[in-house]
Amino acid sequence: MTVRVKICGVTLPEDAEAAASMGADMIGLNFYPRSPRFVALARARAVRAAAGSRVTVVGVFVNAPREVVAEHLRELRLDMLQFHGDEPEEFLEGWPVPVIRAQRLRAGERPDTAARASVSYLLVDTFHPELYGGTGRARSLGELSGADLSRVIISGGLTPDNVAEAAALRPYAVDSASGVESAPGIKDHDKLRRFIENAKSSR
Repeated sequence: MTVRVKICGVTLPEDAEAAASMGADMIGLNFYPRSPRFVALARARAVRAAAGSRVTVVGVFVNAPREVVAEHLRELRLDMLQFHGDEPEEFLEGWPVPVIRAQRLRAGERPDTAARASVSYLLVDTFHPELYGGTGRARSLGELSGADLSRVIISGGLTPDNVAEAAALRPYAVDSASGVESAPGIKDHDKLRRFIENAKSSR
């Protein structure tokens, strides 16, 4: 099976439509207010409608109150939840949809694939002391070589030019936000197409 592709930080209905029509498997809607890719609930409804049932829609949260997550889950019929902050273990439990837990790795660190047994998937991103993802910072993909990536989503600095290298490691999925943009939150449709094609054609 080819690797799954997740396009994160989608803010516009037309970008959700493009990602779905080009073969993306998942899109991420970012509900962290400090992110340049933040999408308010009203706009998120339009993005969700454009995506329809063609892609898995993931809600991305950073240290949000549980009631806020529950509201978005209900209102948008989210398919998955992604927690990208410092949420405690118990916060990850009890949700009715699969949960992705982000691990922000420093240089030389490997994903702790045995940890977070309460979640379905791990997303590995590049550590930044002030930001919770979306930095566009790449890492050496060789640090992931040989690891069990069957439930790991590789993120952090992936672009159309390097995604094939990440996909060749056979993770559950590859993820990009800034690497397929013309501006924060605005997807470049040519980059989207090339990213998805290069990921899917990796051997």
